[in-house]
Amino acid sequence: MPDRTPAGGRLLPVLAGLALAVQLVAVYLPGNPDGTIELSWLPGADKVVHFLIFAVPTYLFGRLTRRVGLVAGVFAVHAVVSELVQWRFLPYRDGDPFDALADLAGIGLAVWMLKRRRGR
Repeated sequence: MPDRTPAGGRLLPVLAGLALAVQLVAVYLPGNPDGTIELSWLPGADKVVHFLIFAVPTYLFGRLTRRVGLVAGVFAVHAVVSELVQWRFLPYRDGDPFDALADLAGIGLAVWMLKRRRGR
């Protein structure tokens, strides 16, 4: 079934790649010795970021490949592994299980959106 996005979906691979690049930078960039950047007016902002940096690429790669289960599985493994890498190997970063839960929630939303889209 052809993709019904503008320009025949040629933008989709670019957006998916860009979303993945943003995710990798956000997840693997070493931390700041002065602590994390917190937004006092938005408690839990880091969880929102985690949610989005996993939801968006999961959705885009799911649309691109149409292999939703595989894409979700790869990103779910990455969610857990990235927290372990942050905990063990990245300076001024720590592995937070609640970050992994936010990641998995983002993946879940993307899967739900993809399944819902497929059903129409």
